[in-house]
Amino acid sequence: MPGSRIFNRNKSLGFVSNHVPAAVRYYQKRKENIIVTCTGRSVHAFTTNFRLINSTPLHAEDINCVVTDPFLVHVAAGKNIYSWRSGRIIKKTFIGHKANVHLMLPFGPHLISVDEDNVLKVWDIESELLYLEIPFDKTNFRVTSILHPPTYVNKVLLGSEQGTLQLWNLKSSKLIYTFNQFTSKITTLEAAPASDIVAVGLETGKISLLNLKFDEILMEFNQEDGAVTAISFRTDGFPIMVTGSTSGRVSIWDLEKRKLVTILEAHADSVSTLSCFNSEPLMFTASPDNSIKLWIFDMPDGGPRLLRRREGHALPPLCIRYHGAGGRHIVSSGEDVSMRIFSTVSETLNRSMGQASYNREAAKKKRSKAKALLMPPVIHFTTETTREKEWDNIAAIHRDYKMVTTWSFDRCKMGELKIVPENLKDKVRTDFSTVANCICLTHCGNFVVIGYTNGDVHRFNIQSGIHRATYGKPAHDSSVQGVATDNLNQVVISGGFDGEVKFWHFRNTSECLKTLELGEGISFFRFHRDSSLLCVALDDFTVCLIDADAKYVARKFSGHKARLTDACFSPDGRWLLTTAMDCVVKVYDIPSSYLVDHFKVESPCTSMTMSPTGDFLATTHVDYLGINLWANKTLFNHISMRALKETSEPYLMSFPVAGKETELDDSDDFEFDEIPDYKSPAMLSPDLLTLSDLALSRWQNLLNLDVCKRRNKPKQPPKQPKQAPFFLPTVAGLEMKFDLNQMDLNGDAEDDSRIAAIAHIENLTTFGRLLKSTIATDNFDEAISKLVSMNVSGIDFEIKSLSPVGGGNIAIMLQFMKMIIKMFQSKVNYELAQSYLGVFLKEHAELIVENQELADCLEELDSVSQQGWQKLEDQLMYGIGVVNSLRNYGFSAVTK
Repeated sequence: MPGSRIFNRNKSLGFVSNHVPAAVRYYQKRKENIIVTCTGRSVHAFTTNFRLINSTPLHAEDINCVVTDPFLVHVAAGKNIYSWRSGRIIKKTFIGHKANVHLMLPFGPHLISVDEDNVLKVWDIESELLYLEIPFDKTNFRVTSILHPPTYVNKVLLGSEQGTLQLWNLKSSKLIYTFNQFTSKITTLEAAPASDIVAVGLETGKISLLNLKFDEILMEFNQEDGAVTAISFRTDGFPIMVTGSTSGRVSIWDLEKRKLVTILEAHADSVSTLSCFNSEPLMFTASPDNSIKLWIFDMPDGGPRLLRRREGHALPPLCIRYHGAGGRHIVSSGEDVSMRIFSTVSETLNRSMGQASYNREAAKKKRSKAKALLMPPVIHFTTETTREKEWDNIAAIHRDYKMVTTWSFDRCKMGELKIVPENLKDKVRTDFSTVANCICLTHCGNFVVIGYTNGDVHRFNIQSGIHRATYGKPAHDSSVQGVATDNLNQVVISGGFDGEVKFWHFRNTSECLKTLELGEGISFFRFHRDSSLLCVALDDFTVCLIDADAKYVARKFSGHKARLTDACFSPDGRWLLTTAMDCVVKVYDIPSSYLVDHFKVESPCTSMTMSPTGDFLATTHVDYLGINLWANKTLFNHISMRALKETSEPYLMSFPVAGKETELDDSDDFEFDEIPDYKSPAMLSPDLLTLSDLALSRWQNLLNLDVCKRRNKPKQPPKQPKQAPFFLPTVAGLEMKFDLNQMDLNGDAEDDSRIAAIAHIENLTTFGRLLKSTIATDNFDEAISKLVSMNVSGIDFEIKSLSPVGGGNIAIMLQFMKMIIKMFQSKVNYELAQSYLGVFLKEHAELIVENQELADCLEELDSVSQQGWQKLEDQLMYGIGVVNSLRNYGFSAVTK
């Protein structure tokens, strides 16, 4: 299937986990636990160090459940179940459910699955056949959890929405017992280390330890943080039970003292997975807040301590930008009010810059008030590397907020400055609707220029936060939609919603150098400082390119069908990439003003940025937690940059998965019918001389072959091979091959005699016989092709064999000269014809002079050769004359 001409799927960053519970299993070969998490339509496998091992390709539907057995990872996507090996190969596929599967349980050589129609099926993993099917009535018993109690052979315990438990024998397909101890929905079941004991988690927050053998509740606990989402037990010698809740807290219970030990603020969202490693003081948690964490029980009070974590944005990112010249880091801001740094090399190097807070110190001291102190999310920011070691080098504006915050990439934290103009401070503020709308950090890293919705443009010192200048009174009569500065801090450019682009002197703030009327409202600015090109996105879905030095509109591009969301330049300033709410990414070639590529994605792109090295394009999308990386194919392959037709429709490309894709589908080998591969013709023009495409070693050393052989002669003579029992003609080359073309394979039975007939004996070589066949036809194509395909030694031997002494005759020599004349007249393979002719004259000069027929042909050959050389000579002499003239002119100018 076709896709983008320039970009190819590479990988996604920032995906860790979602609401689907993760699976943990002990991998015998690695001697460690492997963690398998779900990220929508793909499954990721991590080590306990949270290093990504592999990830599966995207499934056709969203994944509802993930479980593991000692050999396979079973994934339920929609109505089907896929069993993966090493995250790359689908070993088994189970098809038969009529509704989406939401529960699974490995059961020895079988797999148990329950769908939303409340039908339980047991599959034989080896044969992929259905072993058992049990339908349940939703009104009486809706299955919500499933467990295999240890030591209970062939039996499973099913929890229901109605609060009842049922113990089934799957081998006999019989209901053994029904437990009616509970009245609320059972959310989770977990087997305790003690025999016959099962922990039952309820929607009301109650946890009960049930003895299955006697149908007796041994003890009960009640967590006040919401429904129980996960339960686990420590197995390293401590009687501890841990439970997760919908509020993101983890409760730790002492089973001997029957009391709560501590409550852990583990996640910002509900705890979807909770697992204590076997015989280790380690606990793993996962949450829909896109994070996984590993805890270790080593605190003095017996509580756990955070050992390591891996996380991404809990809500979709809003703005991303590459930072630095190496293209290794991407700074992003998200709806979760956080700023993060993602590494494109290894996700283990990802860092969090924290959440934007009104008072960071107070939020650290009192965790309960942290959410109340959070600022609105960052919708746009600007970065520079010039002064990042001295002070903050990131400035950010927040959604519908007047304040601009600063951040430090080097210290990886939020800065202390909160920049607000004097007229917008709370003490003197009269306009409560004005907010910061656009921002730009100067190339020197000292100043930040901010545009506001009331038309003001202010410049502040980013080190101290002191106000330095105000442009215009005000700069625009409408909301300022974009600001930019040049490399040398000479000009400040501002654009308003009224469609005006104004150029201001950087220091003389009241001087407007020029005003451009674009006729449409401006959405945003994107500036490429190296080329002084300013991209202005307009409200009519078009893009204008302004030359900031000449101060005029240089290009105008159209094609999007919805509001533009972002744009960026390639590092060399040759491409302009735009994206809009129509889910299309377009690439324009600026010098030619043509659309050279476009492709469609599954969700509208909200932000995009291209690597400073030009190798990757990074994008974020609506309701999508990850950052997608698209590889630039022009760096490692020749891509035609012909313009696309205006009527052509972009092709849909699926999102990449985490980690580099090990194998590419056939759909990645994109071909475009309208742009065929260019093949150079045999001759560009009949007036030109065309050279061959052979290597120099195939013809340049023909005249000096004897010298080369003497120089390369081995010190010791080669050993004679054993004499073959029979002799067959061979083909010249590095490998010994028999020439079967000389044998009459279709001969009659009478020709099987070993005595050769005298009439068939002829000393002509293969090339000589081809020349002999041209006497009647004068068609030398086959003979020329044969000679061109041979190596240097073979060509030398064939030309020497043309004379009567070498087994040829005068007629064959005459045909060879006619062949060279034909090559000169065709003006193809010009240098080969000269080389072949040189060897021919060197070897057979005396014989040619003695034979009148050959001498006459030689005169014609000389005339044809001179015609070709005359064309070359004229062009060469003209070029030499021009060079000498320019050289003499330059010398005389210097002397003067």
